[in-house]
Amino acid sequence: MSRIELNPIGFVKKEDEFSKIIVYERYADALERIESYNCLIILYWLHRVDERDRCVLKIKPKFKDVPVLGIFATRFPARPNPIGLTTVELIKRDGNILIVRGLDAEDGTPVIDIKPFIPLFDSPNVDVKLPPWVLRHLKIHEKSKHEHSYDEILRRVEIVKRCDS
Repeated sequence: MSRIELNPIGFVKKEDEFSKIIVYERYADALERIESYNCLIILYWLHRVDERDRCVLKIKPKFKDVPVLGIFATRFPARPNPIGLTTVELIKRDGNILIVRGLDAEDGTPVIDIKPFIPLFDSPNVDVKLPPWVLRHLKIHEKSKHEHSYDEILRRVEIVKRCDS
């Protein structure tokens, strides 16, 4: 297998309901005309996931009526390649700083890419099907988007199977 190398382009600075994405100066020119969009897709490295948790294969969320799930059937952060993805609202660009709303990343999180959200490419052209336990969870939280730290998320699941078990 060939080695994959990622180079962060910046990092997250959390501030209340907004976040700043501080893009390193060497990549500042890559932001040219980014403010033409109001929604962006942010890809980031879940840097708090340790090496052992990168081998999680199955989890059991600690909610009744939720079955054991393969890690690729979840948004759980501990995974072979802990890449996070969130679509955010771009509030403002100030040089190499993007002020965004809705970023689900912790303070200090390395940003690995930024892409404009384009509905034709980024929205499925089919009706989206979700399992019943996800629909129940969404209904409970429809009024408020909750953010949890990595440690809080780990406490909400039982790790059922790892690569080495």
